[in-house]
Amino acid sequence: MTSRRALFSVVASSILLAACATAPNLDPQPPIVFVHGNGDSASIWQSTVWRFESNGWPRERLHAIDLPYPLARDEDGKAQPGRTSTAEHMAYLKAEVEKVLQATGARQVVLIGNSRGGNAVRNYIYNGGGASRVSHAILGGTPNHGVWAIKGFREANEFSGTGPFLTGLNAPKNTAGDEVTGPVKWLTLRSDNNDKFAQPDGLWIGAKGTPTNVTFEGPALKGATNKVLPRVDHRETSFSPAAFDATYRFITGRAPQSTTIQPETPVVLNGKIIGLGLRPTDAASGNYANNLPLPGAQLAVYATDPATGARMGNAVHSKTVGADGLWGPFTARAGVPYEFVITAPGYATTHIYRSPFPRSSQLIHLRADRPAEADKSAKSSTTLTRPRGYFDATRDKMSFDGKALPGVPPTGAGVSSSKINLSQDSVRPIAAEFNGEKVTGRTWPMAEGHLVVLELTY
Repeated sequence: MTSRRALFSVVASSILLAACATAPNLDPQPPIVFVHGNGDSASIWQSTVWRFESNGWPRERLHAIDLPYPLARDEDGKAQPGRTSTAEHMAYLKAEVEKVLQATGARQVVLIGNSRGGNAVRNYIYNGGGASRVSHAILGGTPNHGVWAIKGFREANEFSGTGPFLTGLNAPKNTAGDEVTGPVKWLTLRSDNNDKFAQPDGLWIGAKGTPTNVTFEGPALKGATNKVLPRVDHRETSFSPAAFDATYRFITGRAPQSTTIQPETPVVLNGKIIGLGLRPTDAASGNYANNLPLPGAQLAVYATDPATGARMGNAVHSKTVGADGLWGPFTARAGVPYEFVITAPGYATTHIYRSPFPRSSQLIHLRADRPAEADKSAKSSTTLTRPRGYFDATRDKMSFDGKALPGVPPTGAGVSSSKINLSQDSVRPIAAEFNGEKVTGRTWPMAEGHLVVLELTY
């Protein structure tokens, strides 16, 4: 009897070990790698990371990448200063995934990509060996069938639905014609009709009235779980509370405790100071956003009055950044808005005003700016920007300096920034409100080399 029990125990243990060896990633909180979109940075995932943290996800298992040159090339196979090819994008993501796996000891990661970031996710899984390294892939607003699909029109671009890059990714993977392959679990999130890059008309690509041959369903993939989020815009397919809810459920199999961001103390902030690439005088291709640190840039941080934007005393933090570009750490006070002032050679003195920070973050990237040629005659220039979404006049309650937002169309969500150029010399408060979030700054004189940015968090 004893020998029988011992034999049964050995057999049972062998079966259990074999099952564990072939089982999918059962980590209840696997490491997540977030992949930003075209022209964006890791900072765009700030509120999404906060939502995961608010639901108990360990901070050290949430990693947002910063592609040094985040803009796609005009022609994928042709070198272009300050831009990346699909192959370079995939190689960077692959290296970052390996770093995260090594740091966490995990066998697999979850990949979450927005827009162009989803192109890199798909390319890595299909062509870069990522199928064994990834358990779940979530794509928000990724133009999986192109921003346009017009034979003979810019087919060398990675966003062409008839070009070699996307037709290769979309080739049937089995007899059912699926565009995705296992064992990775796939989720796509898309808007019903409000994504500027999934439109049947070419308005947002500068070809109004021309069919794109892409439908609202363009981000969906055959064989994936495809979810529609009503009325969200292109970026909100990844960064909205609804997108977080769908993502969390897909990864864990259960609803999050909350989609709201839970406050914490202390609030410790950090991030990089980044700039722009080529100046318009350096190349015909113009001024490129990049995610490279800006060594030597100086930062001063001021607490501000929420009603007037006026500084509440001297700088509460200051630093000249080094080669890594990091401007912190800085411990912020709960409920206090801040002004971040960047000075760097070749840039305007850039004043960035932010509403209070509810949680700590290493993703508070700050971009030094330069004035546009058309704005240089203004007495002051203030830009309102919403990095994690667009402005929709038919959906959102918003105002800028007490008025409707200049440059925002009456319908559709197609722009994420609005600018006011003032012709008066006076220095005064200038405020914006978006769906309950309010940011108040001060105008600064353009003649003395100042630019103002009111940056929304939500």
